[in-house]
Amino acid sequence: MGLQLGFVALLLLLIALAGATLRILREYERGVVFQLGRFWQVKGPGLILLIPVIQQMVRVDLRTVVLDVPAQDVITRDNVSVKVNAVLYFRVLDPQKAIIQVEDFFMATSQLAQTTLRAVLGKHELDELLAERERLNTDIQQVLDAQTDAWGIKVANVEIKHVDLNESMVRAIAKQAEAERERRAKVIHAEGELQASEKLMQAAEMLGRQPGAMQLRYMQTLSSIAGDKSSTIVFPLPIELLKGMADLSSKP
Repeated sequence: MGLQLGFVALLLLLIALAGATLRILREYERGVVFQLGRFWQVKGPGLILLIPVIQQMVRVDLRTVVLDVPAQDVITRDNVSVKVNAVLYFRVLDPQKAIIQVEDFFMATSQLAQTTLRAVLGKHELDELLAERERLNTDIQQVLDAQTDAWGIKVANVEIKHVDLNESMVRAIAKQAEAERERRAKVIHAEGELQASEKLMQAAEMLGRQPGAMQLRYMQTLSSIAGDKSSTIVFPLPIELLKGMADLSSKP
């Protein structure tokens, strides 16, 4: 009986020793190994052997992390208050730095993303924030990537998701857009009037150089209004035409 208990105890000891010695890391995992508290090396993936008590390992996931940055209150350069939230894509490139240089790289990246979002967007006006998101995404990504490089973190991409405005600002933007459309309509109308006046001036100059052309134009006008249903037509006659008719009647 005592022999059996000893065998069971030895078996349990071997199992516990194997559990403390053997580690299996997946393809996307790395193990940062410390020996007597000092960094030793980065291991993985696959089967890892550790010396119990002497060595400890910290797992690090190398897959891309999708971080939802909470909505931040941002005051733009033109003093407009908006709420902006974004999504951040990052991953660990250097497991050693991610574990040693910062206590919690996930929390540190999240907090840095929030402050950077407010700082970068606060340098731009509201129109830029609404119309140039691609450029702003790139600016935020570059700032974050430069600061997280010391932690072994690579920020791959930043995307601004929503820009929330209060109702008064939405109405102001709508009025501005309406005023802009009216301005464009007036400009187009004025350009059309200018082109029409230039064409009329050219036509007047051409008709002035050819008196016969003026008379022909009058005859065409008479032909076009002949089918009008109006009972009375007042048609001005040019002085040159009356003078020509008078000359003809005065001849013997």
